[in-house]
Amino acid sequence: MKSPLRLVAVSGGLQRPSKAAALAEHLLDLITDEIPCEQRLIELGQLAPQLAGAVWRSQLPDAVERELAAVEQADILVVATPVYRGSYTGLFKHFFDFIHQDALIDKPILLAATGGSERHALVIDHQLRPLFSFFQARTLPLGVYATDKDFAGTRLDNEALIERARLAVQRALPLVELARQTRLADALSFE
Repeated sequence: MKSPLRLVAVSGGLQRPSKAAALAEHLLDLITDEIPCEQRLIELGQLAPQLAGAVWRSQLPDAVERELAAVEQADILVVATPVYRGSYTGLFKHFFDFIHQDALIDKPILLAATGGSERHALVIDHQLRPLFSFFQARTLPLGVYATDKDFAGTRLDNEALIERARLAVQRALPLVELARQTRLADALSFE
């Protein structure tokens, strides 16, 4: 029997409920509709008190270590952050500063962001892609950017955005399938 892919989303939102988390969950569901996955959502706002003041990974509590390990062991990542002063949140960057620099090599990553207006839509290409390029990850072809007006509460409520999310996932499927085949090949080599 094939084991499902480990699909992990990281939301850089500081509040709960969070539009970034809602967007990440929507993308998780779209991917899971296409390929069997075990989903996990990491909300950094919930980890903030445990991350504060840590400079070295060895200083982090076990709860944060488990979330870092989940990201490093994921087959596919979805990352979503609210835009704060033209970039991802500091907490988002602080969390990824603890990720081992080789842990995300060739890992497919779907990039997403939320912001108050369209002015910050380029955050995906000018902030998130360079960050994950450092990790040598495979950022997926289309990112998904949502503004406040694309939501009704924390539910996506814009058909054009919902269609873009679907298209982003469809365009990602070849790389996701490659990740699945790599995982199967790795599993077979251990048998």
